[in-house]
Amino acid sequence: MRGYYYDQNRVYPPASPGRGRRRPARRRPEKAVVLFCCALALLALSAAVLHWMGGTLSPRQALFYSGGEQPRNTPYDWGGTWDWEEETGETTVERAPLGADVTLTLVPRPQSEPHTLQTIYQENIQAIVSIWGDAGDSYSFGTGVVLSNDGYIITNAHVIDGCSGVEVILQDDSSYEALLVGMDVPTDLAVLKIDARNLTPAVFGDSDQMQVGDQVAAIGNPLGQELRGTMTDGIISAINRDVDVDGYSMVLIQTTAALNSGNSGGALINEYGQVVGITNMKMSAYDDTVEGLGFAIPTTTVKTVVDDLIRQGYVSGEPTIGITGYTVTREMAEEYDLPQGVYVDSVQQGSDAQKQGIFPGDVIVEANGRSVTTIEALLELKEGMEAGDVIRFRLWRGGGYLERDVTLMEQYVPS
Repeated sequence: MRGYYYDQNRVYPPASPGRGRRRPARRRPEKAVVLFCCALALLALSAAVLHWMGGTLSPRQALFYSGGEQPRNTPYDWGGTWDWEEETGETTVERAPLGADVTLTLVPRPQSEPHTLQTIYQENIQAIVSIWGDAGDSYSFGTGVVLSNDGYIITNAHVIDGCSGVEVILQDDSSYEALLVGMDVPTDLAVLKIDARNLTPAVFGDSDQMQVGDQVAAIGNPLGQELRGTMTDGIISAINRDVDVDGYSMVLIQTTAALNSGNSGGALINEYGQVVGITNMKMSAYDDTVEGLGFAIPTTTVKTVVDDLIRQGYVSGEPTIGITGYTVTREMAEEYDLPQGVYVDSVQQGSDAQKQGIFPGDVIVEANGRSVTTIEALLELKEGMEAGDVIRFRLWRGGGYLERDVTLMEQYVPS
């Protein structure tokens, strides 16, 4: 059983640091938090999986079915004995001013000899930073890449998801409290801003020029600050790889360069020293050893998202229903006496889905008169729609059916 998970640790120490607390100094994490994308067979084995991993699963690091989350306890009891963490809280990092004249520039591939690995490391290490997020009763760690010399930093959205404060640590050990410029969950990207000058920005290359077999290197902070600045190398093993995670579909670069917890938000670099991707996840297997299956967000995607985030704080043209969910398979439907469809796992605060009375535990069976049996079918129906468009849902709830009209909204428009 194989699945994708974000390679980011969220640690729950015995005495959780409160708001404003500083990160533990060079402390090895006590628990690794992983996100699996598993098949139905793991349902009965989930308790054993949690024990084996020695970790604590939060909503964004839970077991997944067909691109949706594993069920936590809901008002509609599934008969299981799940022990999930509390819902990830709202991301309340203080916002940075918008509209800065900063954009991400993609530099064409040079017509020159490839660089040595030693040269690639020296060219990029100063542009790699450590990210620590304070989530109240937990903290997360990851990696970031410097975009501009005045303090704009790119990282993954899941690194700072649910955090109230974020700290950025440079290679010289100087530390800065970061402001949130914007984050976009569907593409798993976020931009931070620190009050710093004369930083060394990375050079970003065009990921569209990459081919399978090209040599690449990854630089990040596996397992946090203690092993920061680690470089691994490999090749591009696939391009335009479709990956469904958390109800969102991503198109990613696949690489054999080793990625581990804490590499999230780091750099995937071509043989000319140009960043061509932001690393964000890897593949795991419950019943087998999986090596060399890492993934990165291509820079063509990064540019589009980052430029929008810096300009306006959100990504234009990305309508959202305001829910997360997963597919109710035929086997699950039979075992738990549910209809096949999309199980609503969470509802975004302030969304029209919440206003119209959609709740976790509902099962979507139709959308705009079309049968919906998978999360992929629901996402496909949403393609081509815009914010302000309305979807009429037919829902199953507690043995009965009802209808709700939900207006799509833009992702994460800042208040």
